[in-house]
Parts: sequence; C-alpha cells; structure tokens
Amino acid sequence: MQIGMIGLGKMGGNMAERLRRGGHEVVGYDRDPAVSDVGSLKELAERLEAPRAVWVMVPAGAPTQSTIDQLGELLAEGDIVVDGGNSHYVDDQKHAAELARKQIGFVDCGVSGGVWGLQNGYALMCGGDKPNVDRLMPIFETLKPEGEDGFVHAGDVGAGHFSKMVHNGIEYGMMQAFAEGWELLEASDIVKDVKGSFASWRTGTVIRSWLLDLLVRALDDDEHLDQLHGYAQDSGEGRWTVQAAVDHAVPLPVITAALYARFASRQDDSPAMKVVAALRNQFGGHAVTSKEGSVSKGADAPGADVTPPREVDR
Repeated sequence: MQIGMIGLGKMGGNMAERLRRGGHEVVGYDRDPAVSDVGSLKELAERLEAPRAVWVMVPAGAPTQSTIDQLGELLAEGDIVVDGGNSHYVDDQKHAAELARKQIGFVDCGVSGGVWGLQNGYALMCGGDKPNVDRLMPIFETLKPEGEDGFVHAGDVGAGHFSKMVHNGIEYGMMQAFAEGWELLEASDIVKDVKGSFASWRTGTVIRSWLLDLLVRALDDDEHLDQLHGYAQDSGEGRWTVQAAVDHAVPLPVITAALYARFASRQDDSPAMKVVAALRNQFGGHAVTSKEGSVSKGADAPGADVTPPREVDR
C-alpha cells in the first residue's frame, strides 16, 4: 500500500522504515531536507496516487493544526488523513469535521512503542469510521506487533487518542510507583543491592513488566542514577487524563499524584514546602533550614523557639 508520512523524527522515521520493510511504499516529508523524500506538502500530495492516505506524525497543537489545514487544501474527496501524534481527543473531533466538509476521511491513532517500535512493533489505538479504518488495515497490520494483540479500533473519532491518553496516565502512575520504591530502597541501610532487588522482580513477580525491564537496564548503565538530574517533563497526556477525570467525575488519585510529582521535580526550592516548613515551626517548633543552608529552631517540642501569639492576635 502507498502512504504519505509527515514528520520523520524518532517515531515517524522508524514507523516509515517499518512500513517499507513490510513492503509498503512510503513517501516521507519532513522539515529536515536530509531525511525528506519531497520538498513540500504539495509535492507529497502530488506524488501519491488517489485515493490518497497521509499519516501525520508531528507535535500536538499548532503544528498538527497547521498540517491539517494545509492537507485540507491539498487533498481531495476520498482521501484519508491519519493523526498518529499525541493530539487531544477534542481536537480530533474538530479536525474530522473540518476535513469532512471536503469529503476527506479522518482517523485518529494513538501510537505507543517509542524508540523500540521499529523492532517490536507499535501498539495502535484507532478512532474513526469503520470504512476508513478498514481501508488502512494493511498499514496497521504492518506497524503493530506480531500476534492478535497490539491494535484496537476503539470507537468513533477521538476514541483512539482518548485511549492513548488514559494509557499514558496509567504509565505515569506505574513509573511513579517504581520511582518511589527505588528511592526508599536507596535510602535504607538494610538493603545493600538495590539494583539486584529490582532485577530479581523481573521473573515470577506480579509487578514484572517492560517498564521494570527498562528500569533495570537504566540501573545497569548508572546504578545509583548519579548522572541524572531529578527533573521529569510531561508531554501533556497526563494533564489531559486528569482533566477528563474531572469532566467525568472519575477519581484518579494515583495518576493525579504522579502528575503533581513531576511538577514538584521541577522546583529546586519548592514554594509550597516553604509554607509547610514555616507552619511546622510555628505550631511545633520543628527545625527550619534557611536559604543558605543553616538550621535553626531545632527543639522538637510544641512551641519551642516560638513566641505564642497573644489571645488578641488570634
């Protein structure tokens, strides 16, 4: 099958390569001319035979919107656009409606697999009309891992990215649990082989997983993670998952806490913790650490080193 691929970065480039290895003809476009097969989106559209299929793998938000807008002008009735990036499911519904006015089909596809997808295949979660999804099945079959799992037509437009959003939210929670367990083991005096403990869990335990395998791999390279700075970015799906939970009145305490933990990781000097430290000192006389690092008011007793407020001040 012939398909256009827009965005040939780590994911898009490897997906294009997997499709080519599977016997498909891929015409790729990227802003980097060194990896692009064509010089423009217009040239890409001209190289594809009707009815055309174009897969978009660019960052969510404005880059995706701009690409969809341009494809709406370049494609024709009967063509299909696949958004395989990490778009918000609400945007999918808007994009589908925009393209439908020109009789252009739209499928949203959440893609998981990262840099390992070229070798192992990509888990695909699709949303859209069944005829459009069915027409793209040769592409999906090549991209997905071998076996019966790894692909789902999750529902109508937006369902693919909604499923991927929840997948990533779950991922946040799982990673946070591993991270907290690692920190506790590292802080203990009794456990001498933290890396070995994690490695031992890879077989026979209920928490064995690919994430655990990857963590052990990271610890093999840097046993105490001394080479890393404790800062974790978020790409958006965690926030969207929490917002969707609010919209649907579904409690997500673990995923929400994991998202907030990432926010906390970006604070060298947490403003909120300053308030907590100040209050602990006020009601309990607990030690506080100054900005310069000195410790004062160290008596761990109610009211120690604190002048109680007068009744009139309360």
